[in-house]
Amino acid sequence: MNELLVDHKDDGVILITLNRPDLRNAMTDTMTAEWRDVMSGLAADRQARCLVVTGAGTAFSSGGDLSWLGERNSETVPRLRDRMLAFYRTWLMIAELEIPTVAAVNGPAVGAGLCVALACDLVYAADDAKLLAPFTSLGLHPGMAATYLLPRRAGERLAREMLLTGRSVSGAEAADKGLVNQSFPKNDLMSEVGAVATKIAQNAPIATRLTKVALNQDHQDLEAALRWESLAQPVTMASADMIEGLAAHRERRMPKFTGS
Repeated sequence: MNELLVDHKDDGVILITLNRPDLRNAMTDTMTAEWRDVMSGLAADRQARCLVVTGAGTAFSSGGDLSWLGERNSETVPRLRDRMLAFYRTWLMIAELEIPTVAAVNGPAVGAGLCVALACDLVYAADDAKLLAPFTSLGLHPGMAATYLLPRRAGERLAREMLLTGRSVSGAEAADKGLVNQSFPKNDLMSEVGAVATKIAQNAPIATRLTKVALNQDHQDLEAALRWESLAQPVTMASADMIEGLAAHRERRMPKFTGS
């Protein structure tokens, strides 16, 4: 059984489904290896325009495989550090993709699973999904960049509350507090996320990729942003897609971008 299901749609949207519903999509060694291969392939895929990640069954992901973690207790700290860095870096490869990424949190997103969702550009959740980071209640320091991602996405106060108390946040509350972009009734989640992904895929690929690169740079000041944009915008001005975009706007039709 493939622990990741990968569906390439005709419009350039790729849907990845974490596929261990019997383990609530825990991040096993096998799933981690498959994720590494898929992310490496997507990084080189010039036809890909948007990535959506969700979970099979009732959960998004229960996070790290607890049986896997239990087996590591006898290892030395340096060896564990190397293992965990490799684990983190593999799953956070999604943050390095140039195409926009969207998490569809269909159910519980726990610990490392929540962090992978938060590493996406856009996050949508089912109203009743549970988002939580219960590391300390398991005797663990947070991992998967939780101490970076949660404050950036949730704000300092909510991040501290989630990490220090381990309390869960529903999808509806997460949307209200800005932890996710929006929440939807569970049965509507995938159609709503699909519409977002389709809209992204319809936009000009070169401009979209460069915009994501700009956002990921986290410019230090206004001048840094201006310097980047004075280079990136002319790249798109020289593209066939810009000519098509202007023509479509003038003719009041949908543009047909080719990424050239």
